[in-house]
Amino acid sequence: MRRSVHPGIALMFASAVAWRVTAAQQPPSARQADAPRLSDDQTGAYRIALNVDLVVLPVTVLDKTGGYAANLRQADFRVYEDGVLQSIRLFSHEDVPVTVGLVIDHSGSMKNKMPDVVSGARVFARASNPADQMFVVNFSEKVSGGLPDSLPFTNRTDELEAAIGVLPAQGETALYDAIGVALDRLKSGDRARKVLIVISDGGDNASSLTLPAILKKAVESNAAIYTVGIFEPEDADQNPGVLRQLARTTGGQAFFPAELRDVVTTCESIANDIRHQYTLGYVSANSSAVGGYRAVRVVAHAAGRSLVARTRAGYLAGDGR
Repeated sequence: MRRSVHPGIALMFASAVAWRVTAAQQPPSARQADAPRLSDDQTGAYRIALNVDLVVLPVTVLDKTGGYAANLRQADFRVYEDGVLQSIRLFSHEDVPVTVGLVIDHSGSMKNKMPDVVSGARVFARASNPADQMFVVNFSEKVSGGLPDSLPFTNRTDELEAAIGVLPAQGETALYDAIGVALDRLKSGDRARKVLIVISDGGDNASSLTLPAILKKAVESNAAIYTVGIFEPEDADQNPGVLRQLARTTGGQAFFPAELRDVVTTCESIANDIRHQYTLGYVSANSSAVGGYRAVRVVAHAAGRSLVARTRAGYLAGDGR
């Protein structure tokens, strides 16, 4: 498996840090990290390419009050892969721009909820990093993009509102197909981290893809999925378990607002969560060429502080070819 430091991640680490990664902290095997290469990408920014099997994890850390834990050091973290302690090679607490897909349910059960959904998207955009790339995937029994073909991404609230409003709320629900389209769409973004925000009741009665297929695709993408479940008592298709599973597997979080009006504050909370994450990177101590799923666990500990760390449950390693 060969991974490269993403341009957005690389921007957080100056050449001195890159040198430390490649020269002072060699991988725990015969594999050697090549010297960093600086080059201009299409936007004119610099990027650092490291030929190491680097696993990069966005990590949210909360204290006992539920607030974000600031001012933690690299030494305050432990990363375990399949139960084995790993050596942290990259560490940052910068507000790194992300590529974000808003996946919006437009099935018939969402008809009365759309004004609150649009308001939530507006607040999310305003609370996000101005350098974020955003797009919209709308779905009922069919899946469609919200932005014009000539506009792949935006961070403007008016364009996001228009993108959500192009499709009426009617028909059945192809949730899994929509997430699949959005995961593919994330690949064209060039920001360091990838995020999906899914606003739905969690039901699916029209997809060709299955939940196991979508979970596998999500793990392969390294995207974090945040879900917002908005239900009414008469919603026969509601499935909060699916929304929880999508979030838990990918290191996101599932939200279930008690009232429709709470969708707005929920979306603002998601934006804040994304902007307060730590970034940890390590080279797996497992040098086996055999691929497969590897479970990941992050522990944060600081003297006198009760902390909870959240990240993705694991990743799919390559087969060494």
